Amino acid sequence: MSIPNISKEDILNAFNYRHATKEFNADKKLSKEDIDFILKIANLSPSSFGFEPWHFIVVQDKELRELLKPVAWGAPVKLDTASHFVLGLTMKSPLTKWDSDYIMHMMKEVKQFPEDVVEMYSKFYREFQQRDFDLDTDKKLFDWASKQCYIALGNMMTAAALNGIDSCPIEGFHQEQSEALLRDKFGVDIEKYGLSYMVAFGYRKEDPPREKSRRNIEEIVTWK
Repeated sequence: MSIPNISKEDILNAFNYRHATKEFNADKKLSKEDIDFILKIANLSPSSFGFEPWHFIVVQDKELRELLKPVAWGAPVKLDTASHFVLGLTMKSPLTKWDSDYIMHMMKEVKQFPEDVVEMYSKFYREFQQRDFDLDTDKKLFDWASKQCYIALGNMMTAAALNGIDSCPIEGFHQEQSEALLRDKFGVDIEKYGLSYMVAFGYRKEDPPREKSRRNIEEIVTWK
């Protein structure tokens, strides 16, 4: 497989153009091809051990979007104007524990590892959880798995920006109330999944009032 050359300038231009879009052009929608492309990027994103501890809900139903507003203080304008609105869910323990049925399914059915590799991976994954990262509580395990879900978020927003599509990541929500809503109205098993973030996609209504501001590179990078 050959990789087409994308210039560094094009990538930097996309990152400079990208911003957390507060309000979208409600009349301009992503094509099915575009949103499928963004979701495929999530599907292809890396995760620790390649275990993909995520699920994504694309919320297009207007009534469901309305229900989200009271529990997501950072989302109302986006819910009204975004072309597509995505909920990033992360698997909870025990799904992500080293000896869970899900992990065994990933190794045996999805990755189709031979039995000796399954045994080796299981050993490494158990030691990683119990010794290296001390993931000894459900909260620690969820927080670790949520970090994997954020990799997919970053990749989706970058892929969107490279194609002239705007986005806004959202953490402004009440987690317990949001998950209760997902259980009651979205059919989500919140014993298995928790809400890590929301993200809106579409096209900006107007440009941001000022250019992107960042610390100098010398402040954030140390060479040794």
